[in-house]
Amino acid sequence: MNILIQYEGFVVARASRVYNFLVVDALGASRQFTVKVSTESFRSSSLKFQDGPPISFELVKHALDAETQETPAKAHLHIGEGDILEYMGRHYPRKRA
Repeated sequence: MNILIQYEGFVVARASRVYNFLVVDALGASRQFTVKVSTESFRSSSLKFQDGPPISFELVKHALDAETQETPAKAHLHIGEGDILEYMGRHYPRKRA
């Protein structure tokens, strides 16, 4: 089924950034999703603030692709260390010497 995932901005909290998305399916039904990224993740890894929206978008898309009628995608997601490592490997591959 075709869906539209629309980035709606983010909110800066004390220890995180929360990215907001609106998902609209082909029938026009909409759902809100949030993705939380700890501020420490930006400090302790090569993840840049400008990577916040695309890594969050990818997590929402992955959750939607994996959902079934019995197990719908969770509306509140969190970026973990594994997500960051996978994202960095795909978008910033290490150059060979």
